[in-house]
Amino acid sequence: MNLQGAIDLGAVAAAREAQAKAAQVAAERANNPIAASLIIDVTTATFEQDVIAQSMTVPVVVDLWATWCEPCKQLSPILEKLALEYDGRWILAKIDVDAEPQVAAAFQVQSIPTVYAVIGGQVAPMFQGAMPEPQVRQVLETVLAEAEKIGISSQVGESESEEVRQAPSDPRFDAAESALEAGDWPAAVNAYQTILAASPADPIAKIGLLNVHLLQRTDGRELADDIATVTLETDSVLRAADATFLMGEYLDAFALLIEHIKNSAGKDRDQTRERLLELFEIAGPADPAVVKGRSALTNALF
Repeated sequence: MNLQGAIDLGAVAAAREAQAKAAQVAAERANNPIAASLIIDVTTATFEQDVIAQSMTVPVVVDLWATWCEPCKQLSPILEKLALEYDGRWILAKIDVDAEPQVAAAFQVQSIPTVYAVIGGQVAPMFQGAMPEPQVRQVLETVLAEAEKIGISSQVGESESEEVRQAPSDPRFDAAESALEAGDWPAAVNAYQTILAASPADPIAKIGLLNVHLLQRTDGRELADDIATVTLETDSVLRAADATFLMGEYLDAFALLIEHIKNSAGKDRDQTRERLLELFEIAGPADPAVVKGRSALTNALF
């Protein structure tokens, strides 16, 4: 009796390994209070909110799969495991191509599994087929690096109260606020830098320092003149953008800088991009102008 080909021992081993990984992921998800926000099942109805909108603040990795797909059963547990391990630095959006054919058609899926990254509303292919964990991790690191370049580096599960926390009883913040009220920019800079030296990730001090730099740059300038006399020179564009931003016209300020990024290179381009990211930080990630601005910046860069 010839049993060659009747039983694929390699496939059996792979199936067992996939089952073990799936069980491990299920256990980790049960113990992770924010797992439901890290690994989500996406439908046509929720795609805009769960993928596009989310990608404005954190990269979204889209896993296109199907229940009958054996390679999917190997890859999905790896992606889910890594989503939990990275703890909110990116979101895994799972899309069943059979249940959601419209989404699959939009991605022009030819085979599965297929994995895409969505950053700032822009879609980029990652890879097709099952891949071992080390290679998947390497691709993910590249995605995160690209997202960070355009200022998308938030983390799912960050407490909003932590992001906006106030420290009215902290004399260091009192000193910074007093200096700001007095228009003493060097003292304000020094106060915020003192805080950041002790707590480099302090969000209030970071934004406070950016605000001081903005006020320091524009102190004594005629904002309307900076806007009216803008030229193609980088310094002029930066002055006009600062002025426009201070006048509350965030979208116009962002558009001015993004247009200059499109038409410049080297040091000028880097300086303009850096200024744009600073203004994004001051306005805050939830501001609609920032959401639109990040998407426009992604288009300009890619």
